[in-house]
Amino acid sequence: MEREKKIIKTSALGIIVNIILVAFKAVIGLITNSIAIVLDAVNNLTDVISSVVTIIGTKIANKAPDKEHPFGHGRVEYFTSVIVSAIVLIAGVTAFKESLDKIINKQVATYSIVSIVIVAVAVATKFFLGRYVKATGKKLNSQSLVASGEDALMDSILSFSTLVAALINYFFGLGLEGYIGIVISIVILKSAIEMLKETIDIMIGQRADKELTDEIKKAISAYDKVQGVYDLSLHTYGPVKTIGTAHIQIPDDMTAQDIHVLTRKITVDIFNKFGIIMTIGIYAANDSREYKEMKQEIGRIIKEYEHIKQIHGFFVDEKEKAVYFDLIIGFECKNREEVKDEIEKKLKEKYPEYNFYVIIDDDITD
Repeated sequence: MEREKKIIKTSALGIIVNIILVAFKAVIGLITNSIAIVLDAVNNLTDVISSVVTIIGTKIANKAPDKEHPFGHGRVEYFTSVIVSAIVLIAGVTAFKESLDKIINKQVATYSIVSIVIVAVAVATKFFLGRYVKATGKKLNSQSLVASGEDALMDSILSFSTLVAALINYFFGLGLEGYIGIVISIVILKSAIEMLKETIDIMIGQRADKELTDEIKKAISAYDKVQGVYDLSLHTYGPVKTIGTAHIQIPDDMTAQDIHVLTRKITVDIFNKFGIIMTIGIYAANDSREYKEMKQEIGRIIKEYEHIKQIHGFFVDEKEKAVYFDLIIGFECKNREEVKDEIEKKLKEKYPEYNFYVIIDDDITD
């Protein structure tokens, strides 16, 4: 609830500031006949809409889980980020069209000292607003606020270019507003596309941050009986809810009670340290002297394949004459099933009395 209040408060501040900027810039732009300043006002208006969308999205995202949405509604924030990006994209296209028309029709703006001062104040206001919103977004892990803050900082740079055009027009009589407008529109479009890509990457599911996964693996590996951490996977359900899974390798002589106590401690520890709800799976270590030579042979064989990054989960079921292990094969390998089949065939030729069951794991985390 505290996070929700801060996001809404920051967005509301952005709305108030941007409405004031829109009013001043629209009046000055129309008086001076400056397309650059008018487009700047339109751009600030999109920021108002973006902040409203952020508030609505945050309200929905903080709804409690229900039967249809057991993981909550947190991912709604990603959709609001997409909407914000789309609004900025539309503003960029409109700005480009209007600026081009201004160049073709050769319309000239006329500035006064008062109008230039107002534009200069607007530049400074937008810059400090952008820094504040972006910093708050990072602190609260709000993709929508970060996007809004980034957009505001970009606006301050664009407004500065408008100020430069106004100064050149005032002192030298050169009308550069249309050309400045073209530059502004291109920068707006670039910013919108980058914001959209970043949010869509999160929605599709991107590789977890290496620093975070390294810290999680280190925390789990610190437990005495843990011999290795594998298959770590993290899934986000909004900025504040992450669910993860991982396999740990432990001695095969541990009792069910020992395993229960160990995995419970790990899940509590990871949640307290990282706020991640973790499910722990088990690989029973089967590296006795009896099977050491077989594991070494597997290691020798996989060295023949450049895209194999790791083997883990090695286990021999002597009663069933079955050998199990997992292979992590890089995404750059286009024939992963063929590689797996080749390895199974080579091992079968070496150890005909055993059946080999190899599972291909995706290269999810570093």
